Amino acid sequence: MPAPLAAFFRRLGDYVRGFSAAQRTVAIIGIAAVVLGGIALASWLSKPSYAPLFTGLQASDASALVDQLTSDGVPYQLEDGGSSVLVPQDKVYAERLKAASNNLPSNTTSGYALLDNMGVTTSQFQQDVTYKQAMEDELASTIEAMDGVKTASVKLAIPEQTVFTDEKSDPTASVFVATTGKQDLSDDQVDAIVHLTSASIPDMKPADVSVVDAQGKVLSAIGGTTTDAAGKSQTAYEAKTQQSLQAMLDTIVGPGNSTVAVSTDVNSSTAQQTSTEFSVPTGSPAATESAQSEQYSGSGAAGSTGVLGPDNIAGPTDAAGDGSYTNSGTTKTNALNQTTTKTTTPPGAVTRQTVSVAVSQKAAKGVDLNGLTQLVESAAGYDAKRGDIVTVQAVPFSTSAAAAAQNALDDSAAQQQAEAKQKLLMNLGLIGGIVAVLIAAIVALLVTRRRGGRREGVLVDEVLDSDEMAELLPGFGAAPAPAPQPEPLPGPVAGTLPETLPLPAAESAATLEARKREVTALAGSDPAHTAAVLRALMDQEAQL
Repeated sequence: MPAPLAAFFRRLGDYVRGFSAAQRTVAIIGIAAVVLGGIALASWLSKPSYAPLFTGLQASDASALVDQLTSDGVPYQLEDGGSSVLVPQDKVYAERLKAASNNLPSNTTSGYALLDNMGVTTSQFQQDVTYKQAMEDELASTIEAMDGVKTASVKLAIPEQTVFTDEKSDPTASVFVATTGKQDLSDDQVDAIVHLTSASIPDMKPADVSVVDAQGKVLSAIGGTTTDAAGKSQTAYEAKTQQSLQAMLDTIVGPGNSTVAVSTDVNSSTAQQTSTEFSVPTGSPAATESAQSEQYSGSGAAGSTGVLGPDNIAGPTDAAGDGSYTNSGTTKTNALNQTTTKTTTPPGAVTRQTVSVAVSQKAAKGVDLNGLTQLVESAAGYDAKRGDIVTVQAVPFSTSAAAAAQNALDDSAAQQQAEAKQKLLMNLGLIGGIVAVLIAAIVALLVTRRRGGRREGVLVDEVLDSDEMAELLPGFGAAPAPAPQPEPLPGPVAGTLPETLPLPAAESAATLEARKREVTALAGSDPAHTAAVLRALMDQEAQL
């Protein structure tokens, strides 16, 4: 390994060995995240991009295409419940051409494309059936494009055209819908399907379309309404009436002092009525006029009028007789105005309603119940002809439910208060723990510094004596009484300290102990200065 690279790894190893346990854990997690991210990125970049090969396939065609892709060793994906096949983008065109050579997909002709296969020899019946099937396919494809619709099938019943307009009937349609995930279609979606189908067929009305889902539920029946329209209308009417009455009573007697119950009877059947009216325009003659006149004339002997011939025509008479007959008639029929009305009554019409109002006796004091009854009748749309009943009474209200509700509210408030108190204690404990940790850290730091100062003082105590400290630190303590000095050495000794640091003289044990205590006190009061002196002494000693 090259020397620079080896030196780099050696420095890196030394740097890593200097990590604490927490730093090593963070470093390991970071390295693992980087490695996993790199693996995921490489897997995503190496994954091929898929594109649709065919969509909207029948089950048989999808199975044949899967067999073809499996035999060719081409990976594939299925979507939309198996009706769409996806392959890598670089394999789309090759597999599509190969599928075309195998006549796949086989069921691709639908809608108005069916009309392309008809020739000049096609009968009128075949043309009508093919045209109807084309319209059914087009409608089914359009409905399947709606959100939530998985499969749709449309069947049309179109009557044959006839010149007899009185015998003409309207076309009808039935729509079968299968939703995605067995979800229910909304009323707006059902209405959209009904109007889409009816607007696509001539002379078809929305009331002529029936919609059924995959669970066999009739969403829209013939007549233009759903089977549950009556029930929905009844529920909506009762809720709206009860809400309006309750709002009025709350304003009069106060909230909680009244209750309203509304019950209605609705017509659940659909009725159709056709009526024809005739009217004579002003100044017009009568509808039918008839005029008749007859005239007889002639003379002759009695009994010589002759004999009637066939068809009451008078026969010839003798020469002595003479007679004549004239008959005329006129009949006129004048036109009249004719109006034909067709009325369709949808289900849900209210046939009778009952309104019951109960007012608390305490709140009803000073309230005119008769006037309140009239207000309720007006607000509810009271109709005596259809048998409506409105009842308003003042009754004592039970307070047990209110007391139970108040107790429940008090318990809930107490529980919330206890939870808030517990949460506050937990927060205070957490804050106290954090403060304790901070205090402990500060105390540990101060103790560490003091110990460091003491170690420096001990080190100075061990290296320097009092005379050296006195020379290096001017003003160091009060100088003790000089002890008897021994005779000086004959001359400088090789390897000794420089002249700036003369060798100390012998001192008594008590004096040395006092000087040591002074050095220790100085090191504790000014550790930075003492450390600087110690470093200077160590540098001088290293130079000797």
